[in-house]
Amino acid sequence: MKKYIPLLMSLLFSIGIYPQEQPLPVIDMHLHAIPVDMNGPPPVAICAPPTEMPVWDQSKPWGETFVGLAKQPNCENAIWSPETNEELLKQTLERMEENNVYGVTSGPFLDQYLNRENKRTIPSLFFEIKEGVTPENIKRELASGKYRVLGEVVIQYNGISPGDSIFEPYASIAEELDIPMGIHMGPGPPGASYLPPFKNYRAQLDSPLLIEDLLIKHPDLRVYIMHAGWPMIDDMIALLYSHPQVYVGIGVINYAIPRKEFYRYLQRIVEAGFAKRIMFGSDQMVWPDAIKRGIDAIENADFLTEVQKRDILYNNAARFLRLNEDEMKNHFEGTALQVDD
Repeated sequence: MKKYIPLLMSLLFSIGIYPQEQPLPVIDMHLHAIPVDMNGPPPVAICAPPTEMPVWDQSKPWGETFVGLAKQPNCENAIWSPETNEELLKQTLERMEENNVYGVTSGPFLDQYLNRENKRTIPSLFFEIKEGVTPENIKRELASGKYRVLGEVVIQYNGISPGDSIFEPYASIAEELDIPMGIHMGPGPPGASYLPPFKNYRAQLDSPLLIEDLLIKHPDLRVYIMHAGWPMIDDMIALLYSHPQVYVGIGVINYAIPRKEFYRYLQRIVEAGFAKRIMFGSDQMVWPDAIKRGIDAIENADFLTEVQKRDILYNNAARFLRLNEDEMKNHFEGTALQVDD
């Protein structure tokens, strides 16, 4: 009986044996199940990746400029959203199937994804501070057994630091129930603070060091920093060094910022010695093709070894999520590293 272990996969790559069947599995630690109009009236586009960031002429509202860029992107590599919720769901699941992706998924349409494809959808509880959200009902939700992850935690859009006392009870619940937590610390939409839905967003809350006191108070809390705290690289490395339980996700920065900048940022984390704590994420919102763009960014990174690529795309997340042998066996079915009984 052959059993999959990450070491086996690392050894195969190190001696140059590559899969020819279905792609090796990818764990996407940052997927959304949201309405297709969440980023504006569809269809909308995003340059993936861009070469330049937008400039605001304040003679008109930033929101008008932002929507204009989404309707008429100034690039040749734009990816477009579908026009209906059904097409968004369908195309997202198709991209997951094509690329053998298993996605940690949150959002108001999560149940629709689970009903359509529960094998590839890892349910996560989206969290923000708002009226009606209490520690009691969050504990009830997490204790139900439905959710594997608490996230995306988007309190940065509320203008709230993870070190704020208002958030501490929720982190305590995640620690008590041993539910890993993914927290947004990093970029929102360009000019987020000037868009009415995100008026409380502050770039100063990008700093991963703002979560340090929470980590010390809750040492058993499993946490990953979504967006890897971009662009606060020194703070990110300091946190990873001082808190060896912390992981990072690289969602959105692997396709929504200039590629050279993403590679510089990723390479700094890798060369600082933290390649075992980087996890792939797409932050797929309304652009299903973002999943493949994000995967390609890792596959094409010439500063990564084949072992590091597989760690980022699968192994690190499998360890962080504490997947069991049966789950991993199912993920590798049909690949060159399929587990046979």
